[in-house]
Amino acid sequence: LGENGTGKDLIAKAIHQESMRADKPFIKVDVGALTESLFESKLFGHKKGAFTDAREDRIGRFEMANGGTLFLDEIGNISLHQQAKLLSVLQNRQISRIGSNEIIPIDIRLICATNVSIAELGNENRFRKDLIYRINTVEITMPALRKRGNDIILLARHFAKLYSNKYMKITPDFDKKAMEKLLSYNYPGNVRELQYTIERAVIMADEEVLQPKDLIFSPLETPSVSENEPAELKLSA
Repeated sequence: LGENGTGKDLIAKAIHQESMRADKPFIKVDVGALTESLFESKLFGHKKGAFTDAREDRIGRFEMANGGTLFLDEIGNISLHQQAKLLSVLQNRQISRIGSNEIIPIDIRLICATNVSIAELGNENRFRKDLIYRINTVEITMPALRKRGNDIILLARHFAKLYSNKYMKITPDFDKKAMEKLLSYNYPGNVRELQYTIERAVIMADEEVLQPKDLIFSPLETPSVSENEPAELKLSA
């Protein structure tokens, strides 16, 4: 669980990489972006001729992830009809491709992510509670970046090194006022917004020490909290 841009996909990958399934596939699917017509085909696969555009047999993401991890991103955005299909597969631990009667057993670690709160998901008009219970064995909440204190500086320095290498520039440092600016911003776009702010600063800066003027936050983001709300930890003197 967590706001957009908090790094839920990175946590999913880390869980996979530290598990006994690390040498098996990690398959990510943005299920919130799948249309009703593509949902079953993408997840469960299809046989040639099963529908108009089915020109060849194709395995679905469940089969691709067999033995490994299947990461379903934006799970809170799928329809009730899609939820019923998914619940049936998870309960029975088997799938059948569209156009086939063959039953295929599956063995996966399932990780789901959403920016929708559990309380909102619990509304039966939007999300089936029986599916919530099925997928919510262990719950991990990713904190918003504005609540992560000095992690902001650690991440900023990480991105500064990353993008200075990418653009063949000297890795810059941050002066004290620049760090204070980083800590005082509320990051409605979370880590993703910080990442692109630092990338822009590395590209445009002429000096080896970044100043507050070099840090330009995205005008695309609409703050979800007061602009004046600071990070929980302030930079120590």
